[in-house]
Order: sequence, then C-alpha cells, then structure tokens
Amino acid sequence: MSRPYPESIQPAFTAYRRRRDIPSEALSRLTGMELDAEPRVVVIGDALIDELHDGASVKELVGGAALNVAVGLVRLGVPATLIAMVGDDEAGDHIRAYLHDYGVELLQTTSPRGSSRAVSTRTGGEPVYEFNEAARARHIVFGDAERAAITAAPLTVVSCFPFDDPAQVQALADAVGGGPLAIDPNPRAGMLRDRAEFVRGFRSLVPRCRLVKVGEDDARLLYSTSVDTLRGQLVAAGAETVLATAGAAGVVLDADGVQVTMPVVSLPGDVVDTMGAGDAVLASIVASIVQDGPADAAAWEDALERAMRVAAATVRFEGALLRLPESLEAMELDRLGT
Repeated sequence: MSRPYPESIQPAFTAYRRRRDIPSEALSRLTGMELDAEPRVVVIGDALIDELHDGASVKELVGGAALNVAVGLVRLGVPATLIAMVGDDEAGDHIRAYLHDYGVELLQTTSPRGSSRAVSTRTGGEPVYEFNEAARARHIVFGDAERAAITAAPLTVVSCFPFDDPAQVQALADAVGGGPLAIDPNPRAGMLRDRAEFVRGFRSLVPRCRLVKVGEDDARLLYSTSVDTLRGQLVAAGAETVLATAGAAGVVLDADGVQVTMPVVSLPGDVVDTMGAGDAVLASIVASIVQDGPADAAAWEDALERAMRVAAATVRFEGALLRLPESLEAMELDRLGT
C-alpha cells in the first residue's frame, strides 16, 4: 500500500533560502553550465528514506550517508555524482527529485525490492535504527556509466557500502582501479550481516585510500576497540590520511606524519539533531581536499576548523542536510527582521 509523504520529505530550502546559506563563491559554481565545467566527485553508497519516530510524531526525510555527503558537497560548491541503489517506486521518486533539486547527478541501480528505508526511534539519547529488506540487501552495479564517472572523478568517496559482500567489494575495487579513493565504512548494526567479512572487505581497500574516516561507533562495532586504537591501525595499514571523529571530543587527523586535533566548535543556538554530523564532516574534508589540497599542518587545521563549524551548524537543524554557519546568521537576521 502506498503511503502519503509529508511535506518534510521535500527539499528543506527553496531556491531563495539556498542562496542565503551557500556562500556566493560556491553558488557561482552551481549555476548554469559552470556545474559541469568541473569534474564531479563520485560518492558511492546508500540513498534511502529516513522514517523518524520521536514518540510524538512521525516524519520522513530523504537521507542515507552517501546521499548526505553528495548533497553536502554540492552545497559546499563541489559538483557531485551519487552512485546508489534506488527503487522504482514513490519513495524513489522523492529521492530522485531531492537529488535533482540540489544538483546532484544520480547513477542508480534499480532495486528489485523497492527503495531502502531506515526507521529511527528516539526515546532519549541516540536513535535506534531498523532497516527494511531493500536496505539490508542493497546491491550496486558498476556499468559503463558508473565506471566512466569514477575514472573522471578527482576523488571517489564510499560511505555505508556493503563491505561484507566480497563480490561487491571486488566490483568496487575493479571500478575504482588505481584512482583516488576515500572511505567511511559507516557500518550499521541493522545492515551488518557478517562483521568479520565486513572488516576484511574494508581493510582490503585501506591501502589504496587518500582518506579514511572512522568514528567511535565504527571502532566499537567492527573492532571492539577505541577509535584512537583503530586510527593507529589504519595509519599502519597504509591509509594516506585518517580522520577519526569522537563525538563531543572532536576530531583527530593523521596525514603523512602530521597530526592535527580540533575540538567541537560552539555556535549560537541549541543542538537540535546530531543526525548527519559525521556526514557533514566528511563532506567538508573532501571538499577541502578537492578545492585546496591541504598538505601541511596549518592547511589541515584550517580544513578541520571549517569541517567542525559545518558540523556544528548542521546539528542545529532537524535532519541530516548539511548546513553552513551562514545559515545561523540568516536565521538571526530573519528573527531580527533585517
């Protein structure tokens, strides 16, 4: 039975609002033919519907870690293509419309089980997720169009990929070849079928990586260890840059002998929703790599500071859509009537 979708599933900003919270230099890169003038970063992973239950209401938003990163990149002025599985159904229509609205190109594998859905229940503290069969059995096909996009990309970013499926890991490795790669393993307990196999699949690609991002939840779920211990293991395994996030403790980045730490940034307003904070950090760091190519401690510090400011702005809004600090300034101007 088809369910009606609430207004909350529609893109969060109108074009007017979007113009107010994307810097002018980034906006200029997203208009007209300029969007296709630069190579697109390719993001590979999940696209789904987030069904949010808080005990008082139910809301539905377009989401998925990879989708959030792709949209976030565009909002930061970096053209992006998303490679993901999407259903030929009403939910899929909303996902496709959302991506189109934000200027993200979609190369989709059509799901035979319909679109993926994550049901999130929050009764205090962190939300608990349940995933439908389409999400648990997600599968991405790398055809000619996908391979061409990856070959042309300045960086390919992988997030929430089924690393516990050896055939898909091999297909991903073949498609990426020797191209620059960034990975956020982003495992979900409700989607994880074989933890040991997931670790093997993920670790097999670590030596190829320009960037690996991990969080404290990843370290506990996959390795039963601390994120600091995992960070050291990934550096030793050959990742060029390792970004470790630790929630309220901030982030640590290791890059070619340089180590930079950055605390959580304080911005005006209350924290509303932590969903999407990690995706915002990843999108911002990828944007810095593509736009600026940080190569020393000072440049990485600037990149991390920007990422933490973006994350701080994102968590001050509901949903996982990447927000910029300028969003808060625009809200304050609106409140003051200026």
